[in-house]
Formats: sequence, structure tokens, C-alpha cells
Amino acid sequence: MTSATSPASVTPSGTGAPPGTERAAQSGFALGLPPRPALLSRPAWIALIALIVAIGLGVPFSALVLPETSAFHLSAYMMTLTGKFMCYAIGALALDLVWGYCGILSLGHALFFALGGYAIGMYLMRAIGHDGVYQSDLPDFMVFLNWHALPWYWEGTQHLWYALLLVILVPALIAWVFGFFTFRSRVKGVYLSIITQAMTFAAMLLFYRNETGFGGNNGFTDFKRIGGFPITHPGTRTALFLITFAVLVLAFLGARAIVTSKLGRVVTAVRDGETRLMFLGYSPLGYKLFIWTVSAILCGIAGALYVPQVGIINPGEMSPGNSIEMAIWVAVGGRGTLIGPIIGAFAVNGAKSFFTANFPEYWLFFLGLIFVLVPLLLPNGIMGLLELAMRKRDRS
Repeated sequence: MTSATSPASVTPSGTGAPPGTERAAQSGFALGLPPRPALLSRPAWIALIALIVAIGLGVPFSALVLPETSAFHLSAYMMTLTGKFMCYAIGALALDLVWGYCGILSLGHALFFALGGYAIGMYLMRAIGHDGVYQSDLPDFMVFLNWHALPWYWEGTQHLWYALLLVILVPALIAWVFGFFTFRSRVKGVYLSIITQAMTFAAMLLFYRNETGFGGNNGFTDFKRIGGFPITHPGTRTALFLITFAVLVLAFLGARAIVTSKLGRVVTAVRDGETRLMFLGYSPLGYKLFIWTVSAILCGIAGALYVPQVGIINPGEMSPGNSIEMAIWVAVGGRGTLIGPIIGAFAVNGAKSFFTANFPEYWLFFLGLIFVLVPLLLPNGIMGLLELAMRKRDRS
């Protein structure tokens, strides 16, 4: 007598079944989980490696070897502009982790970006040393304000390693504390977005008022060197550009590793059905805190790379408007895709550079138009449009 096979039965391990199938077979049911996707497809790996080689070899050659009269020479302006866009792309990638995959719309990520920038800015101000206007060990603005000693929170910032530690720890600590109390309170949706915006607005006012500690309304400017190298030297600029590109690639691969892992599946479940996830025995708090803190750290690193390239950091970088722009980058590129926010950051900021240079009075109207039309015409962003085009091509 043959026994019927239940539709819910599973194939024993060793026959190509997903991990954990053997245990599921012994209990008489299948989990039905799809196999973990690859970090990147083979064509994607080839394209990424080709891009790394092209940037790694082409940028130094174009910026340092080719003469300025050459059409292929990479000017300091273009290098700074592209480096700034890459920093924005890292910030957009960080926001996509919490919004696209965890369902948390943050309108306060500019705070973490600015905190990372201020941490490295404090080091850059100390690195000026006696090359400043007053030739003092204190930053010029402190001498001007008749300060005779550094505030306690400036201690140690003359060391690059300590500043880099602050870049990671300060955004991480603030994000963890904020997230712990907010997520425990089950605050979500538009209320959470409003709270994050209020957080960054309060921090901006605090930095504006604390003129003695953070350079006043003008923030930090006139940086001279970083790590002992002149910051305006073409070699230093090229090194910063390549480091920013390397961080962007590593951030993308790290984010991709997170979202394709088991942890990433749970995080996506928080976005799609948090109540069902809790019913299954999971506590969303730890997963939310992890993604939220990692996202804040990425934003802090982006801000730290941004400051030495553009040469300025002030409290205006914390403004709620900057956080809203981050959300626009993600929406335009396509949230929940990782590569989409990178494309969106380049596309929106490229358009911003064009409009502010040629039609400065129309830029805000253009930004508002994007904010209105993208949800209506491109709900899945540029990546959604590309995927639709590829599906149509495959059908034909």
C-alpha cells in the first residue's frame, strides 16, 4: 500500500532543497521560504569590477597625468562635484535601508550626515595649527571670541583616528537612544517622520546657538590639511575622490549583504506586516534598532567624506529641508532597490547643479514638481521604469 504524499511535504536535504528543509520534513510541514538570493548576479559583478577598474585607473590618470588643456583632463571642480554626489549617494543608500526595506520614513537623516561632518570638521580645524590667522593652537574662531582653552568636547580631536571614531560613535549613539525609546513606544508612520524632523530641527537650533563650540552660524571653513597632506593638493583631492568611491561601493555591497540575509528577510517582514511578524514570535525592536543605527553610521561616514571635499560644514546641513531632499533622491531612484537611490542622488543633484547655475529662480519649482509627479507617474522610481522596460523587452 503506497502512502499519499501531502502537498506540504518537503524534499529531504541533499536533493537541492533549501537549508532547514530536513528539519521541516521531520515535523511534517514546509516553511516555503525562497532560497537566499545571490549578493550580485554574474553580469552585475562584471559591471562592478569594470567600473572599479575604470575609476581606479582613469581618475588618477585624468586628474594627475593629463594636462589641463586636454579635453579628458578631470578638473578640480568636476572632481569635487562628483565626490559630493557620491557622498549624497551614500546618504541616500543609508535612508533606503530604513525606508525601502524597514518601512521607516525618516525625515531627520541630515542630522547624522551633519554630525559626521562636524566630527571630521573639528579635526580639520585643529589641523590648521599655526597656519591660521592668529597662529594659535586654538581654532581661529575661538581666539577671536577670546577663549583661552578648548571646550572639553574638543579634546582629542587633533588626532585623525579619534575624529574617525567620533564619526561612527556619535551618530550611532544618538540613533540608538532615539530609536530605542521611539520604537519601544510603537510610534510609526507619519508620527515617526514628524518626530525625526523635530529631532533634526532641534539639533540645528542647538548648533546655531552654541557659537563658541561649533564655529557660530558660519560653521567651519578654511581647512588647510588632512592627515598631514595639503587639502587642496591635486593628489589629496584624487585620494579623497577614490576613498569616497570605495566607501560607496563597500556601502552598497554591505547593504546588499544585509538585505539578502536572514536578518534582511525579517526586516522586510517588519515593513510588510509587523503585526504578523510579532504573532510569529519575533520582536521587531532589535531589528529596527540595528537597521536604524547602521543607517545613521553610513550617513555619518558620508558627512565625514563630504566636508573635506567641499571645504565647509555649518548647522544648515542639519536643516529639515536637506532630510526631505534625501527622501526625494530615494523616491526618484526607487526605494527598496539600493542601486535606485544612488541613481536618484546623482540624477536629482545633477539637475540641481544645472538649474542653480542656469535658472536659479526655478530650482525650487522643479524640486516641487519632482515631489508631486514622481509618486504619480513613477511610483517605483527610475529602477521601476527600467524593470518595466526590461519585462516588455523579454516578452517581445
